[in-house]
Amino acid sequence: MRTAYILLLCVLGAAMLSTVTCNNAIGPDQCCFSYYPRRMNKNVVVSYYMTENRCAKLGVVLVTKQSRRICADPSLSWVEGIMKDIDEKSF
Repeated sequence: MRTAYILLLCVLGAAMLSTVTCNNAIGPDQCCFSYYPRRMNKNVVVSYYMTENRCAKLGVVLVTKQSRRICADPSLSWVEGIMKDIDEKSF
């Protein structure tokens, strides 16, 4: 009787683990869960990209000269200014 309970518990555990593993593969690659709290100098930022719309928070990932990736709020004026400067430099 105990063997049947242990077997049932193992089967349920494996089923739960497989659903968690499958859900992780479907999600977006990178999301912003918190934003950088301070203003950045626009001269250290070399590029940016937006997070996917499947993320809970919309964000801008600013890439610095040292290849650091920093999440920022796209609605802030200083972030919009950095994005505008980078876009103008690329043309």
